[in-house]
Amino acid sequence: MNIQEAYPYLYETHLHTRQGSACAKNSGAQMARACKEYGYTGIFVTDHNWGGNTAVDRDLPWETWVDRYCMGFEEAEAEGKRIGLDVFFGCESGYDGTEFLLYGIDKAWMKNHPQLWTATVEEQYALVHEAGGLVMQAHPFREEAYIPMVRLYPDCVDGVEAVNAAHHLYPEMGRDKRAFDVSAIAYAKEKGLPMSAGSDIHSTSLFGGGTAFRRKLQSPADYVQAIACDEDRVMTDGRVWYDKKGNVIG
Repeated sequence: MNIQEAYPYLYETHLHTRQGSACAKNSGAQMARACKEYGYTGIFVTDHNWGGNTAVDRDLPWETWVDRYCMGFEEAEAEGKRIGLDVFFGCESGYDGTEFLLYGIDKAWMKNHPQLWTATVEEQYALVHEAGGLVMQAHPFREEAYIPMVRLYPDCVDGVEAVNAAHHLYPEMGRDKRAFDVSAIAYAKEKGLPMSAGSDIHSTSLFGGGTAFRRKLQSPADYVQAIACDEDRVMTDGRVWYDKKGNVIG
């Protein structure tokens, strides 16, 4: 059976908006429309927090900062309701270039947890788990100027973003970034960590990456449960398809 017929519900799990991420080019509404047109069932807006390339003034009071940070998501969510695209909240947290994707939390929860601002990787994991959320290490083997070194936290994550479509769309002379995903898949297999895929998309020029399921997800909590229970799914970078264990299937 065709992979996309067997797993028709495709989710973009790693997406940025210009309201929340300084490196993004398009608004939440524009991103939602582009993803709907591409054929995604839903998206997670995972803008950079204060530890990454945020677009929000770090000197703002905590609650005001959270309000501003969520503007991209809220605009995408409103547009998604209008056009029939599920839009879920997420966050990409940063620790000197090492980044994590957080799912299953929301704006109200963030406002009630100002300690996130100074939380260590270990403390972040505990806080998100207390909320019933999920922590996935984003592109763990990526090598770029803003990442001083590869740092791995197998005991402070629930899984690994093993396939990052951005690695496949930006080839450089003499350097194949697909090696980052090869290493991430091998690492996840070694540690027995669930895997996900996302595009790390920053504009409406979509890559087509994401994680696809046999069923439609009902909420962010549903996604958290699906990954935590290692539910049947497939992953793609927009070109190649992988099973949930990171094996190429198409």
